[in-house]
Amino acid sequence: MKQTYYSNGKLLLTGEYVVLNGAKALAVPTKFGQSLIVASGTDNLIQWKSFDSDNTVWFEDSIRFDEIISKAECENFSDVKTKLIAILHQAYIQNPTFISESKGYIIETILTFPRLWGLGTSSTLLNNIAQWLNIDAFELLQKSFGGSGYDIACAQTNEPIIYTLENGKPHFEIVSFNPTFKENIHFVYLNKKQSSSNAISNYISKQHKVDKIITKINAITEEALLVNEGRDFALLMEKHQAIMSDVLETQTVKEMLFHDFKGVVKSLGAWGGDFVMVLSKNDPTDYFRAKGYTTILTYDEMVL
Repeated sequence: MKQTYYSNGKLLLTGEYVVLNGAKALAVPTKFGQSLIVASGTDNLIQWKSFDSDNTVWFEDSIRFDEIISKAECENFSDVKTKLIAILHQAYIQNPTFISESKGYIIETILTFPRLWGLGTSSTLLNNIAQWLNIDAFELLQKSFGGSGYDIACAQTNEPIIYTLENGKPHFEIVSFNPTFKENIHFVYLNKKQSSSNAISNYISKQHKVDKIITKINAITEEALLVNEGRDFALLMEKHQAIMSDVLETQTVKEMLFHDFKGVVKSLGAWGGDFVMVLSKNDPTDYFRAKGYTTILTYDEMVL
């Protein structure tokens, strides 16, 4: 008998990076996500197969129970297998019965978005594993990958949220965010996946600037929920970009790539890759396609 679990992908609209320091962040779950299908297996191992959204297999391997228990690391393992063993080892610590009371598993994961889009291949996997094993997904994240946890909250929630860390503990509340100007919002993929861990390491080196700006980011996040005009929302996002550009000591994505664009281009999550949010009066599709960026989604196409 197969068991199937599903988790939503995510986008962080405000509060990128500073959410790690307790800032309020506005996040939305996406219409894209990932499924985990679990069936009984044999031989005290997990036969694992991961499918991308085009039905191609992007990872396939077998993981023995003893490798999970000992958190085995080997030069012959792929990076994916090593990370997967680390997640399953922590899951074993939180619920050892999934190994002690089983003979094995056959597991498939299926993405509904291309994994290079950066919408949460890891977070949806972590949350699915937590659902399967009835364990705390936030604990699983913190003791395996680390991160703020907003992506886990989106994986579990079907509506926009305000997410904060209070004394290191996740707190989130569902909020009303369904902008009347959403036809003026598009999401454009920058043709490269950003490494969240590398981006966070760079951010941590800039900590001396952070305390001064958290209240400013909080105010922007709160105001973003209240504005009724696209122009006002765009001005808030432009202000957010300028603040974070100063903290990260890097140009905004608009300055780097789209300086002649008539509108606002805001980085989401880890700057330098994945998706950007575009705010403009007119449909920006032709502009971005002419520059080689062909993955362009409307707000309704992206956000759950």
